[in-house]
Amino acid sequence: MIAFATAIEPLRSANRMLGYEAYKWRLASLDGKPVQGSNNIEIKADTSLEDERKKMAGPDRPSMVIVCGGTNVEAYQNKSAFAWLREEYNRGVSIGGLCTGAYILASAGLLANKRCAIHWENLPGFAEAFPKANVFADLYEIDQNIYTCAGGTAALDMMLKLIGEDFDESLVNRICEQVLTDRVRSPTDRQRLPLRARLGVQNSKVLSIIELMEANLSEPLSLIEIADDVDLSRRQIERLFRQEMGRSPARYYLEIRLDRARHLLIQSSLPVVEVAVACGFVSASHFSKCYRELYARSPQQERADRKQLLAA
Repeated sequence: MIAFATAIEPLRSANRMLGYEAYKWRLASLDGKPVQGSNNIEIKADTSLEDERKKMAGPDRPSMVIVCGGTNVEAYQNKSAFAWLREEYNRGVSIGGLCTGAYILASAGLLANKRCAIHWENLPGFAEAFPKANVFADLYEIDQNIYTCAGGTAALDMMLKLIGEDFDESLVNRICEQVLTDRVRSPTDRQRLPLRARLGVQNSKVLSIIELMEANLSEPLSLIEIADDVDLSRRQIERLFRQEMGRSPARYYLEIRLDRARHLLIQSSLPVVEVAVACGFVSASHFSKCYRELYARSPQQERADRKQLLAA
């Protein structure tokens, strides 16, 4: 709902500042019926996909279609919706995705060899499911007439970018003042808090090591390789991690690999053995053993529990 609202509100504010209706929008659902958000708020739809197909040949033809995605999007399959998006795109309509909307665009075949952005939590599963898409942990990405953003308040930044291109920086600044934000963030600004703030760690060497670990999950670096890269000895790294993180570097590295594995199990249909390989484990049995020790359940149970939750 945050992404949905922060995509529409800048347009409303722009109209108000300009004194005329520069932007118009309508809400479409598959069948024209209301759609309930994950916060249980129901949104009234103006049209259906069937209605939208009819509008393509008339004055109400859209200049842009934006898909708003939410939770459990990886399980969404609707050939009619995918076909409609392709039809719009092939007729020159710009296509956008908010939050996990990139999943829908990729499923429709629109993101092959395209730069795109998606919420950091969904990025591991998305990258495995759609290897041809050039996905980034950016706030938003614009590749020709494909627009994607990571969701949350990043939708505001992307829409302000569009408004700035249509009008000027002065209008954008006035909208920022109206919605109480001090600037339009760059597309490449961080989605997540910096490691220093997220982990509460101040030691620059430890932060550099963790960045190395997070960048090398599928093919883990040895402690010797890490030590060479940060110009420390193995013993110094061991001591720093005990002081700053309360555990050994090997244990911390294992935990972040298992965290990635958990996201893949929840968000993708990859076989457990492929999840293991993607997270740097040499065998499925070793992966399962480590996973059970950390989460008190097997990878198979994790996936089964997720399916049961979705079916409830």
